[in-house]
Amino acid sequence: MAKLILSAFADEYADSFEEQLQALNGFGIDHIEIRHVDQKNISVLSPDEVKNARRLLDAHGIKANAIGSPLGKIRLDEDMDAHMETAKRVFESANLLGAKYIRMFSFYAPEGEDITTMKGQVLESLEKMLLIARSHGVTLCHENEAKIYGDIPVRCRELLDYFGGELKCVFDMGNFVLEEVEPISAYELLKPYIAYFHVKDALAAGAIVPPGKGEAKIKEILSAHMQSENADFFATLEPHLQTFSGLNALVGRSFENPYQYPDAKVAFADAVTKIKELI
Repeated sequence: MAKLILSAFADEYADSFEEQLQALNGFGIDHIEIRHVDQKNISVLSPDEVKNARRLLDAHGIKANAIGSPLGKIRLDEDMDAHMETAKRVFESANLLGAKYIRMFSFYAPEGEDITTMKGQVLESLEKMLLIARSHGVTLCHENEAKIYGDIPVRCRELLDYFGGELKCVFDMGNFVLEEVEPISAYELLKPYIAYFHVKDALAAGAIVPPGKGEAKIKEILSAHMQSENADFFATLEPHLQTFSGLNALVGRSFENPYQYPDAKVAFADAVTKIKELI
């Protein structure tokens, strides 16, 4: 039976990286998926900034299990060469931080075009990124998200199958709910390729809610994975409870979230409490 190791996107708690790490210490979480350090995205940090982040991690006894990169979150007609240079910088940062997994995406369509007709271009760009990742000894993990090629399970599986297991899956059950996909069937389809999980919960109507309060079947999926796997695995808490601007446009629906919080810290603390209750 596998053990679940809890991690978190602590930039949802605070902007200050040191404050993020202090909070994780307080919550008893000893891993982090790094996305923003002092309000700067991981993809733009200098080597010195990355080394300082590593010193802070070590000082707080926290390890980086993954990098929450923005790779693959550009249109296919944007500057792909420049994007690959960004990928190199992210992978170099991951090596400095001791992180094996790189969260990434499968691109947006050019304005006015349909991403589902552009599989060849998606695969070509992913292959370039995988080659660079291979040379840096890191593992790319594709996250399912709205409007990219891999937004639904079937297209995620196409990508994963094509690369024969070199591209892994970071499974976000909340994002599948927002795409009106039944999460357990998605889990069964993508299970062979899952490297780790992102934990958020949602209602198909469009609201992101605390873990266990929506339709993402978090407890059932994580329990099934623990029972069926032998290797320990990570689940990164990404609660998104302080609704970010543009979410309605992203999911294509307007909603009134039944869960409201006075600030990000209270929201994040509630998400930690709820996920610990589930696991």
